[in-house]
Amino acid sequence: MKNNKNKGFSILEVVVSVAIFAFILLLLMSIFFQFNFLNFKTKADREALENARKVMDMISYEAKGAKSIYTPTTNLNQLSLETTRYLPTGETASFIDFFICNTAVCLKKEFQAPVQLTSDNVIVRKMEFSNVISATGSSVKIDLTIDKKNPTSDQSQYSSINLTQTVSLRNN
Repeated sequence: MKNNKNKGFSILEVVVSVAIFAFILLLLMSIFFQFNFLNFKTKADREALENARKVMDMISYEAKGAKSIYTPTTNLNQLSLETTRYLPTGETASFIDFFICNTAVCLKKEFQAPVQLTSDNVIVRKMEFSNVISATGSSVKIDLTIDKKNPTSDQSQYSSINLTQTVSLRNN
C-alpha cells in the first residue's frame, strides 16, 4: 500500500518554482520595457527629423527663388532673402527672414508677423547660416540642430538631429 502522506510539494520545490517563475517574469518585463523605450525613441527620432527636414525644405525653396541674400540683416543666426515672391502692392522686391524665436524656427515675411515652422515638441538648439560666394553666384550653407523634447522632463531630450545643407540661389 502507498502512503498518502507523501502527496503534494515540498517547501523547497515551491520556492524553486516561484524563483524560476519570477526570473522568467522579470526577463519578459525587461524585454517589454526595452521594446517600449525603443518605440518612443524611434518616434522621437522621426519627429525631430521631420521638423528638421521641413525647415530645410522651406529655406531651400525660398533661397532657390530669391533674388539675393540681403546682407545688411543676414548674420550667423538669421538669413534674410530678397525675393519677388509675396510682393506688397506696388513693390518690386520683398524680404523674408529665417531665424530662431524662443526655441523654434520662424519665418517672417515683410509686413507680417513671424510664423513658427517647427512644432512645440522640439527645441532648435542651433541654426547657423554661412554666405558662400563663388564665381557662379551666391549660396548659403545651413547648419541646423533640432532636439525632440522629453515629455516627462524639459531638461533632457529623446533625440537630436543635425542637418547641414548648402543651397544655391537660382536668380543670381
